[in-house]
Amino acid sequence: MTIKIRKPELERLIREQILSGRFQGMDELLTKAVQALRERRAQPAPASRPRKNLAQLLLESPFAGSDLDLERHRDCDRSAGL
Repeated sequence: MTIKIRKPELERLIREQILSGRFQGMDELLTKAVQALRERRAQPAPASRPRKNLAQLLLESPFAGSDLDLERHRDCDRSAGL
C-alpha cells in the first residue's frame, strides 16, 4: 500500500517524530496512531454535567456563605413619560 501525504505540515510532524527516536519508522508510528484512535473510540464519552444557572453558580464556592440574595424582585411599573 502506498500512502501519500499531501500536507507539508503533517509530513514535517511525522519526520520530527521519527527523527526524535520515539518511533523506529513510519510503520510503528502509524500502528501507534491507529491503536490510540481505537482506544479513544472505545472509551465511553464522559457524561455531560447538567448546566447550572447563574444563581446556582454564585451560591457555590467561593461565593458560598456570602449571604447573596438572588431572589428576583418584581419590577415596578414606571411610566416613561414619553
